[in-house]
Amino acid sequence: MNAGSARRRYLLVSFLTWLPAALSMAVMVLLMTERGLSLAEIGLATTVFSVVTIGLELPTGGLADVVGRRAVLAVSAAVSVVAMVLMAFSTTLWMFLVTGVLKGIARALSSGPADAWYVDTLHRIEGPDADLKPGLAGGSAMGSVALALGVLAGGFVPLAVPEKLILPLAVPPLLGAGAAAVLLAVVVVAMPEPQRGRRTPAGVLREVPATVVAGARMALGRGLLRRLMLAAVATGVALTAVELLTPGRLAGLTSSPTLGSSAYAVVAALGFAGSALGSAAAPRLARLTRGSVRGAMAGIVVTATSLAALAASAGLAGLAGIVAAALAYVAMFAGLSAGQVLCMELTHKAVTAAERTTLTSVASLAQQAGGALSNLLFGVLAGLFGTAAAWSVAAVVVLASAGLFVRMPATSRAADPAARSATGSRASG
Repeated sequence: MNAGSARRRYLLVSFLTWLPAALSMAVMVLLMTERGLSLAEIGLATTVFSVVTIGLELPTGGLADVVGRRAVLAVSAAVSVVAMVLMAFSTTLWMFLVTGVLKGIARALSSGPADAWYVDTLHRIEGPDADLKPGLAGGSAMGSVALALGVLAGGFVPLAVPEKLILPLAVPPLLGAGAAAVLLAVVVVAMPEPQRGRRTPAGVLREVPATVVAGARMALGRGLLRRLMLAAVATGVALTAVELLTPGRLAGLTSSPTLGSSAYAVVAALGFAGSALGSAAAPRLARLTRGSVRGAMAGIVVTATSLAALAASAGLAGLAGIVAAALAYVAMFAGLSAGQVLCMELTHKAVTAAERTTLTSVASLAQQAGGALSNLLFGVLAGLFGTAAAWSVAAVVVLASAGLFVRMPATSRAADPAARSATGSRASG
């Protein structure tokens, strides 16, 4: 396999990883409502998903570093198939709770293995100095494309389904199950890995906690990684600020919850499109700013500026308010994604294959922690002082995180064993 082949496989896997969830995203709450769940029960089912995801984030990252990226991602895809089918046919609260648990397991398992597989593979092919930006940018962009296309398809497919055959809202999760089955096949066939040696279950149980502890210590102990983890917290703040408050803002602008929901679906799809563009533009941004550190800082500044623009648009009404919100939404996601890709590259350059997925999971956990804190803060802040105040605070927090990239410590890591092997092979050849 050459570098081009590895990149194409990585792009396909990145697209398919996000497609199942995207297809069910638009109808999830409506499906639970149609099956008789109250808002409180829907909130409980959603919370179960979040708790399971957060709880398993680090253990599953350590598992991928110990047993291999392909095996963990294949299990994730298989669990997604079961979760999506169960979601389509769930009729009671406990069934939706089980669905939430399964979706949380699948999400935690899928956090990082594909990225780690691509970096490991590229290091084996091109050595430790391989340029990671184009591939990582492409993978992030393909994930955003999957989200944009999936949320639109999931939102409109039920309109074309005759109610006599099946509940229309149940069709998108079934399509998601099909997409997850395709992902499973692609992962098994298209993601080869070196043999890691036979491990007993007892050995795995010993190695995973040790790997998690070592990764967490590394994230806290190294200056560069510690700053990148704090930047991930700010990313969680930015995402929560818009995802929590934008639907209500648009509902107010349209004077109708139904129209507000439709407007948000379109704005969300545009945001995912902006995310794809930002990810794809990350390598060019790094070139223009003369480095990934400066490029990440520029992406953060764009994100903060867009949040400030959202706050300023809170005084607009009607169509002007919707258009202003949509433009700021697209710009924010573009800046955020460009910065995330470059932060991802800096993280992968700072670690070895032995803890690569674990560190990715630590970053994901840091982002979720920022989101969890923001959920508590911004809801109260918006209720007391208005949406504009909450968005303004988010803009200040995100802008302050740009300071983390000033005089960023240099990347330092021992070369990956795989990378050293690749370099030695080329030298001897």
